[in-house]
Amino acid sequence: MIRNFVGAATLIAALFIPIATQAQGVPGGVERGARDGERAAGPVGAVVGGVVGGVVGGVTGVLGIDERPRFRSYVVEQRRPSYHYREDLRVGAVLPEEGVTYYDVPPEYGVREHRYTVVNGRTVLVEPRTRRIVEIVE
Repeated sequence: MIRNFVGAATLIAALFIPIATQAQGVPGGVERGARDGERAAGPVGAVVGGVVGGVVGGVTGVLGIDERPRFRSYVVEQRRPSYHYREDLRVGAVLPEEGVTYYDVPPEYGVREHRYTVVNGRTVLVEPRTRRIVEIVE
């Protein structure tokens, strides 16, 4: 039984790593990996696909690796003012309610649920309801 599970998990992981690399961040990776894994191999596939998708999504971030340089160029061209933030600028930091302007990410970058702003001269993606930084675009 364990042998069958390990074999199925390995096969599913091999099949779904390319699919998971298209995911947008950890939540998107988990969701997409689980959905695709379940379609291919039932409940076991959903578990393995979710784990693989989450790991790969966490590595690639919200904005895909291929999109980062193009998006960074887009933000520079827009000449958005930079907000001066006195705290440590890091993923997970919450920006203040007042003084920060958030902008929509153009649809071609595939990021619908986040906004961007410029903080201390660096582009960041932010979850708009909580104002929490989810990615620093380097």
